[in-house]
Amino acid sequence: MKKNSMPKQDDYDLRDEYDLSKMTVLPRGRFAPERRIGKNVVVLEPDIAQAFPDDKAVNDALRLVLKAAKIPRTAASAR
Repeated sequence: MKKNSMPKQDDYDLRDEYDLSKMTVLPRGRFAPERRIGKNVVVLEPDIAQAFPDDKAVNDALRLVLKAAKIPRTAASAR
């Protein structure tokens, strides 16, 4: 079998006719929407992320919210 007979092009500059303003930028990597569907990856808003230094802090806060949701309401607070 014969390998590609075309010479390898080392010039990777973009041509002038490409209008980059019309190109769509797609998210890639682990935070791309199609990769997050059905996964346990959650992207926090920047202001929320500042409040939590690491994943342990986020988990602790969420566990506290879950515990608070299970606390029965008293008769005085139900009015």
